[in-house]
Amino acid sequence: MTKFLKITWRNVWRNWRRTVIALAAISLGLFFLVFMDGVMSGSRVAIYGNLIKVLGGNIQVHAQGYGEKAGRSPLLPIPNPDQVLQAALARPEVTGASSRIQTGGFATSRDASLPVAISGIEPEKEAPLSLIADHIIEGRYLTAEDQDAILIGYTLAERLNIGLNDRISLVGRAPHEQMRTRTMTVVGIYRIGSPETEKRNVYMSLAEAQSLYDLPGQVTEIVVALNSVGNEEPTVSALRSSLSGVEVDSWKDLNPALLNAYALGDKIMGIFGFIVLGIAGIGILNLMLMAVFERTREIGLLSAIGLKRRQILLLFLMEGTLIGVLGGVVGAVLGAVVVTIAGSIGFDLSMAAEASEMMGLLGTYLYPVLEAGPLVSRFITVIFISALASLYPAWQAANSQPAEALHYV
Repeated sequence: MTKFLKITWRNVWRNWRRTVIALAAISLGLFFLVFMDGVMSGSRVAIYGNLIKVLGGNIQVHAQGYGEKAGRSPLLPIPNPDQVLQAALARPEVTGASSRIQTGGFATSRDASLPVAISGIEPEKEAPLSLIADHIIEGRYLTAEDQDAILIGYTLAERLNIGLNDRISLVGRAPHEQMRTRTMTVVGIYRIGSPETEKRNVYMSLAEAQSLYDLPGQVTEIVVALNSVGNEEPTVSALRSSLSGVEVDSWKDLNPALLNAYALGDKIMGIFGFIVLGIAGIGILNLMLMAVFERTREIGLLSAIGLKRRQILLLFLMEGTLIGVLGGVVGAVLGAVVVTIAGSIGFDLSMAAEASEMMGLLGTYLYPVLEAGPLVSRFITVIFISALASLYPAWQAANSQPAEALHYV
């Protein structure tokens, strides 16, 4: 095998210009895919992280039956909320937990009326992890003592034609489908670059929501924040097994559309990657076919001195595979270095932040993330395609007739 490797290495560089062209095609193709994987991973981390900050946590706990009526934002008080909070905070991966009241309603000014999602929150508990609290552009964030005070988004303020310290009527659905109305003062306006979120979500203190919706001392939702994104299942399973009378869901369960969008993106990237590497494989196929034609007499000589067909097949197969390995190593290393550097610097997205809901959740900077799994997968795919592209030329070389090959001109 050592002799075969030496011969393979020598043959690879016999026509070094052609080999360099093939290596460049493979390396650039793999580099591009590694870089795009890094961008996709970075955008996924940013969007998921910011979405969780808007939701209030990785996990949400509701009363039994909430899931069936979620579209109507039902006000179902959670039985024993203190027990839920204690069970959540007892787990080491939990960084915080807070209580909420969630319902739907309308925000009305003199100029317009728009449907909104109304959240009564514990400001001091949510502020350290809240994307909203970090993006107050006018006024201030909420406090636990606030009464008749509301925090709204920039887009909603524009649509209602109101500003800081203006008053609006807030209509919300209380238990038993009753509607409650209260005039509120705008104490703060937030802007996160996501128009749909800014238009839809308004916030008040939990105490104010309990008073407005006649739920003294009660809550309808508990949000649980974890120290990482994507590892919610063990915590969800543990809470489900230790608590009764509640529904425990992760942010993934509550946002399937976003996950489906990224799953579709991954599939498209997979197909696109196979096409890019397939083009590089065609280059290897062409290179190996030229090598077979150029070395026909050499192949005949190898057969004449006793080299078996399978050995000739192996020799040419190793040659094409080695080109794939070399190109893969260069492309993978180059891609890893560039993604690592870009991940520390980031890309400024401020100009495109309001182009769509997802772009808004990305934030103003995108930091590519290098993940070992996709990198190794791309590298193995390169080797596989290189070996596959070399198979036909190798088979053709192995089936050359020695007598004809020796007289080939």
